[in-house]
Amino acid sequence: MAIPSHGRPGEAIALSLASRDVGPQAPARNEDEGPRVHDPDQRDRSPEGDATVRLRILATSDLHAQILAHDYYTDGPAPGTGLAAVAALIRRLRDEVPGTLTVDNGDFLQGSALADAAAETAADAPNPVIAAMNETGYDAVALGNHDFNYGLPFLDRALAEASFPALAANLTLVEPSARIAPWIILERVLQLSDGRAVTLRVGFIGLLPPQTVDWDSDSLSGRATTSDIVDSARSEVPRLRAAGADIVVALCHSGIGDALHTPGMENAAIPLAAIPGIDALILGHTHGVFPGPATTSGPEVDPAVGRLHGKPAVMPGYGGSHLGCLDLLLCPAARGWRITEATARALPVGCREDTAVAAAAAPAHDRARRHMRRPIGRTVGPIHTFFSLAAPCPALTLVADAQRDHVTRLAPDLPDLPLLSVAASYRAGGWGGPRNYIDVQAGPLAFRTATELYPYPNSLVVLEISGADLADWLERAASHFRLVAPGARGAPLLHPGIPSYMFDVIDGVTAAFDLSRPARYAPTGELIDRTHSRIADLRHGDRPVDPAARFLVITNSYRHGGGGQVPAATRGVLRWTSAAATRDAVASYIADRPEVVPEARSCWRLAALEPATTVHFETGIGASSHRPPSTGRGIRLLKSSAETGCLYEIEL
Repeated sequence: MAIPSHGRPGEAIALSLASRDVGPQAPARNEDEGPRVHDPDQRDRSPEGDATVRLRILATSDLHAQILAHDYYTDGPAPGTGLAAVAALIRRLRDEVPGTLTVDNGDFLQGSALADAAAETAADAPNPVIAAMNETGYDAVALGNHDFNYGLPFLDRALAEASFPALAANLTLVEPSARIAPWIILERVLQLSDGRAVTLRVGFIGLLPPQTVDWDSDSLSGRATTSDIVDSARSEVPRLRAAGADIVVALCHSGIGDALHTPGMENAAIPLAAIPGIDALILGHTHGVFPGPATTSGPEVDPAVGRLHGKPAVMPGYGGSHLGCLDLLLCPAARGWRITEATARALPVGCREDTAVAAAAAPAHDRARRHMRRPIGRTVGPIHTFFSLAAPCPALTLVADAQRDHVTRLAPDLPDLPLLSVAASYRAGGWGGPRNYIDVQAGPLAFRTATELYPYPNSLVVLEISGADLADWLERAASHFRLVAPGARGAPLLHPGIPSYMFDVIDGVTAAFDLSRPARYAPTGELIDRTHSRIADLRHGDRPVDPAARFLVITNSYRHGGGGQVPAATRGVLRWTSAAATRDAVASYIADRPEVVPEARSCWRLAALEPATTVHFETGIGASSHRPPSTGRGIRLLKSSAETGCLYEIEL
């Protein structure tokens, strides 16, 4: 694969792409040794003396096909987002430091209406995301889990248009692709502080969540396998060093999770940083900003300056909200180079867009807006998600009904068991902030509403589960709520920073969440204690649910594949898979009816506590314009802000 130079002044580019067969593994080096030099005869590879050289690495992650600063759900502006705005910042920072490298850390191909429209209506046209990234001048990208959402043929076609290589060291394809390598070495001719020229070889290794093949099992099963992030890096990093990398940067599409390595862990950044031979890390997947105050400090983590195990690391947000910038000062060591100083920054982007990048995406942007504006029906009342984490929600009842209707019509031969429907709110605050809510007024409905209700291209599946697993599924949902002591006043209701789509409601049964009891699962899904139970009065109809009873549950392929860490969903026996995506089932359901009547069906409630207890519930900016639902013993608005949203008090 030929990768053209971007033609930046004072810069020479060469690259070495890894193959899967790279010869014997090099021995692991001591972390204090500095990198091994593969070609000691190369001119000025590792000069003697005290001269230093500066290297800048710019990084994006989790762009999710957000090219322009536009919200396709509201069809309005989304200032401070998008690759076009990031590219303007990239060009300025790139001009400051000759030889700057620009990389992306995965999840760039999917996640916006622009990407969906490109995949569904313009398969033969150039991919607008790749066109915009080519124009930006990326040097390499890692693949993330969502880059496989449209299937391997789509991914291969997109990468064929790219002027940069794609990396994934812990992914093995049954039919290998010449467009995907485990790692790459990029060369830069840089100027030392004493004026001499030096060639620096920078190695990048790509790593993605091993759960990727499970989350997209319908398209990847039998076609790809993944391995553990840390184990793969332990194997590949010495090979990367032996191939001549002076420094190694991990493009890790993984978040900052536990410090202790466990096999197959999804968010493995901390144990990955401990591996000898890795010098710096680009993180992602969890859409956070690092360095920054949202990350808890610890012995291995310094969120103030951006360090994991003392190594510089950066996570640049979501949707082009931030640009990661690593500034490294290197000096010669006994064996190669070592980092003497490092600055890690996650820089918020401005509102000025790069005109060339914006132009590359403009035709697809116009198609996406037309795609989202397609009329599909009408609603007699508002559809919103402002209270979906505090009470049953009309929007989720609509999704549950659409799923049940789809399965009933297309899968008549299922076992004769009660049919339940699982739904979750994908736009209810969280990473997207106080404006990240569905808020559709009564009147005409466009396709964008179906996309808001379910934004991902996952397919519907039907699982058979036991009553015990049904209860366990709800126990996982209950981990969204904080532990609340009876009699407490103004206790926070929700754990911060947990995506709303982790909270599954199960339509067809009723249950109460007792927040005075400890949770069975941590908010991020890890089992705390199987004996803990917050679920009370679980019923199907008017009868308590028997743990041995059998149920059919409609959910999505992401849940069944392990997404969101819902063990009951992975244990379910697959009985049927739909060829349609969930959002298409919702759109068809709306289109088949003269009008939609949004009503919340009671399937869960917050249990009453004695003595009387109050909790605080934070929600979006538009909540105060809607009548609050009945929840607990009552709910009242405490304050409203155009910047931070609304705060309600719920009496339990």
